[in-house]
Amino acid sequence: MTKDEMTAIVMAFPGAEPGMSYGSPSFKLNGKFFTRLRREDQSVVLLDIGPDEREMLMEAEPATFHITPHYKDYPSVLARIETLHPGSFRNFLERRFRKIAKKTAVKAWEAERARS
Repeated sequence: MTKDEMTAIVMAFPGAEPGMSYGSPSFKLNGKFFTRLRREDQSVVLLDIGPDEREMLMEAEPATFHITPHYKDYPSVLARIETLHPGSFRNFLERRFRKIAKKTAVKAWEAERARS
């Protein structure tokens, strides 16, 4: 996946917008952190990933999923965009979207998807 493809997937979620997190460009939704691309290693930060799931992902796809000491105590995993499947990325973001978007936005989004 390219940076442009990654950005298109993120921005396809209603309410997603560019923002800043800790001085770095990121994407927010409903004023909350959605994801960001780390310049250091061209990895996206994926949140709401528990430790067991993170370990499974890193074991199953070590070329894609990894962690740094900074993220080890958070429910997150890092994924290199070069090897991350766009559909998987969309699925991770969908989980985060459902958690942080307003309930009315989630319902409208689900209704739109059902019509498509």
